[in-house]
Amino acid sequence: MKQTILHYLLSACVVVLMTACGADYLDINDNPNVATRPPLDGLLASASYNTAQNQFRVSNGHAAYYVQYLASPNEGNTTDTYLEISNGIAWGELYDVMTDLDDLIRFGQEDGLGRHVAIAKVLMAINLGLVVDNWGNAPFSDAFSGETLRPTYDSAEDLYATIFRLLNEATSELAAAADAPDVRSGSDFVYDGDLELWTRAAASLRARYLNHLSETSQYDPSAVLAAVDAGFTGPEQDAAVTSFTVRNPWAQVADNNANLLLGGWLSEQFIDALNGTTYGTEDPRLPLLTNRNDDGEFVGTPNGAGRQGDGTKTLESYLVLDGAFSMESSPLNIITYAELKFIEAEAALAAGNQERANEAFAEGVRTSMSQIGVDDQSATDYIAAEYGSDDVTRDDIFREKYVAIFLSPETWVDARRYDYAYADFELAENAALNTFPVRIQYPNTETDRNAANVPVVTMTDPIFWDQ
Repeated sequence: MKQTILHYLLSACVVVLMTACGADYLDINDNPNVATRPPLDGLLASASYNTAQNQFRVSNGHAAYYVQYLASPNEGNTTDTYLEISNGIAWGELYDVMTDLDDLIRFGQEDGLGRHVAIAKVLMAINLGLVVDNWGNAPFSDAFSGETLRPTYDSAEDLYATIFRLLNEATSELAAAADAPDVRSGSDFVYDGDLELWTRAAASLRARYLNHLSETSQYDPSAVLAAVDAGFTGPEQDAAVTSFTVRNPWAQVADNNANLLLGGWLSEQFIDALNGTTYGTEDPRLPLLTNRNDDGEFVGTPNGAGRQGDGTKTLESYLVLDGAFSMESSPLNIITYAELKFIEAEAALAAGNQERANEAFAEGVRTSMSQIGVDDQSATDYIAAEYGSDDVTRDDIFREKYVAIFLSPETWVDARRYDYAYADFELAENAALNTFPVRIQYPNTETDRNAANVPVVTMTDPIFWDQ
């Protein structure tokens, strides 16, 4: 399988070279930034693979630290303490993928490749969603034509409308694409061209983005629930990449840390939420996610404070190569059935349907546990001990979703919608801000080259849905 991945990603590199160089470098009248006819299966391979990688790039670059999944081993680390950062790596990779997807949609429409086009629109919505939810306003409507080097910034609200349009178009086009040419086997790293699964993913994503509006006047929980009903019906339908050129990128972080290129240290906040410190009960998922220290305990690192010992003993817990989310072949999730169940629970609660909220919540917890190897009895015992027969609350939903979608950049959206109200959640030590960050800065590539269009914002200026 790794040879197949390398084949398609090397094909994608050829696409990049074609795009950069043009067909004839001596013809000064040709636009060297416009591809002629790149191999569209190669574009799809690169875009689908890197859409999952972009979840990692956003999370490992900043989001996992802001929600205190991770903590730096270095005292006063820039990301840990909310100093201004832009995560230009993630921004650049997101725009690289969206540029490829724009080509895939445009050329695919010309060539009658309905399956490719519909899948590309779902992938475009995912990458655009990451841009908006982390930076806010962003170039899109004139970002890919090559007609301007200084594209204007669309408003975040307009970009959300674009996300919904892309998902709606994709859903209609997936339904009409049965007779279109097949996606070549191996060139779609998420669903291998399965139209039914892409249709369910589009609906699940629609539910996610509709639910992001929970603090706005636009929020309609019934619309969220309608999207849920058309979404995933089981965890086997999760949108994820499961094959890698070398290993899952979180496994690479774990491997690097084991070889003293430090990273992947778990935050005290996350560990305490699972080891019984915060809630009084040890979560059965914890030993499947990380290591015990030399004293046989699960101990996190305080954000902003750095390592607590002299490095001669293992005093803390990390991402490890046998952890459920950080094994070499662990799925790199985009959106999952478990996440959808928590979205359903939140929307059902908002709609006044307590019974549906209770059922969806319990299913979300059970799915989260079973997928990483917790046995059914332990899951039942945990739910009974923590929640009994009580009606689920919004606090319960955010508590359990925080664990279920561990390492997902989506958790930072939740943290902001929830006003960081997780139990015992505190600012990092040595924090540069007196409140939690709600966005990141635009990268230097934008402020240096497109300054007239880049919004002037701080890391405490909320995205439009964060009200």
